[in-house]
Amino acid sequence: MHPYRSFASVQSDLASGAVTCRQLIEQYLTRIDANQHLNAFTEVYPEEARQRADELDARRADPAASVGRLHGMVIGIKDVLSYTGHGLHAGSRILDGFEAQFTATAVDRLLAEDAIIIGRQNCDEFAMGSSNENSAFGPVRNAADPERVPGGSSGGSAVAVQAGLCLASIGSDTGGSVRQPAAFCGVVGLKPTYGRVSRWGLVAYASSFDCIGPIANTPTDAALLLEVMAGPDAFDSTVSSQPVAPYASPYERDPATPARIAYLVDGVESEGVAPAIREATQRAIDRLRAAGHVVEPVSLSLLKYLLPTYYVLTTAEASSNLSRFDGVRYGHRATEGVTDLISMYKKSRTEGFGPEVRKRILLGTFALSASYYDAYYTKAQQVRRLVRDETERVFAQYDFLMMPTTPTPAFILGEKSDGKTETDPLEMYLADIFTVQANVTGYPAISIPNGVDPNGNGPALPIGLQLMAPPFQEQALVTMAEAYLKLV
Repeated sequence: MHPYRSFASVQSDLASGAVTCRQLIEQYLTRIDANQHLNAFTEVYPEEARQRADELDARRADPAASVGRLHGMVIGIKDVLSYTGHGLHAGSRILDGFEAQFTATAVDRLLAEDAIIIGRQNCDEFAMGSSNENSAFGPVRNAADPERVPGGSSGGSAVAVQAGLCLASIGSDTGGSVRQPAAFCGVVGLKPTYGRVSRWGLVAYASSFDCIGPIANTPTDAALLLEVMAGPDAFDSTVSSQPVAPYASPYERDPATPARIAYLVDGVESEGVAPAIREATQRAIDRLRAAGHVVEPVSLSLLKYLLPTYYVLTTAEASSNLSRFDGVRYGHRATEGVTDLISMYKKSRTEGFGPEVRKRILLGTFALSASYYDAYYTKAQQVRRLVRDETERVFAQYDFLMMPTTPTPAFILGEKSDGKTETDPLEMYLADIFTVQANVTGYPAISIPNGVDPNGNGPALPIGLQLMAPPFQEQALVTMAEAYLKLV
């Protein structure tokens, strides 16, 4: 049985009787077992998935029963989402032995529409990373070339879709953690508008940046998952109450009015962007122009401030959010050499957190300290406002902003990290240069496949193209993404 690459084909075969949910599960379990070297999953739920599949098959066979919109969609969830009765580690040893006490709102809504969760997927510890090398469960490997990273932090989620280990995945995106691995793996990653999806049940990294987003093979599948997950939630006061649009349905644009698309000049001219990425982005510009759209260059005067602003604010929020992991109430607790409460705190957190998480906690604590609060945190908040203002000015003239998702294709494992401590933190952080704007501003963005880098020294490496849209314009964003993929 071939791996499915769209939910429409799954639905068609289920409806015709060519396949059952149980057969789907067996296929995915076989593929997961054959691809263990990719390390995409931290835990698989074989018996639970089989039982769920049998229940769904029985329901489909009953003429009086109704089926959900995601009936038969096999998904994996990133190891930062709560799922009652299942382990939750956030890629960290600090949560050893912890079991989720409730189910995240987003996950609950997927289950209510008959999705099947097949397992929990590997990720950078507490979603902090751009390569999925920071996980306590070991690095994830890119299915296109197992010697290369899959991107992060939702690396396991992207690889699982790439390798056909599930049809779709649910990840989280704080600075590009859905879109960047989607680009490295040649799949689709959708980051919604901030507050579009409830964060209830998501392990917090940086609360004013975190978004739950889908990874799939097609923009339409990602849109359907978003449509199911989105909407108000009494458990999350930051979630939007705006009506949920039919994201998976085409956006009705006047065919006589072409879309106005701005493209970031640095994405096609900067020497810091790999030649293959620049060329692929230029081809995208040419295709869209040939299709009748208005495509014009723009520059962002605050581009160089995006990463500093992002890292000052996210590390500050992480310092606060991760203070709850202290070894007292749950998870890892140090015992050897502990003499008092303070030493227990210190040893538990030192042993439980990896080097990247410890680094970001320290940076955030420094930024929030009394002597430096105004110089760093307050200033970063001011720049964040300026970045949003500049972004709003761009979208006052254009419908979409286009740029590469990443400045380079997937890099070699260990190239920017020795597996324990990063050899060049700045070089690693620059992998997010094009993705953080959407998180700093809260705007929606999508990464779609845009060809490959031939990579003369090995297998071809996927390249991603990113499109941004104004807040709550996910339907138009997905429609444009689908339209572009038809041009390729």
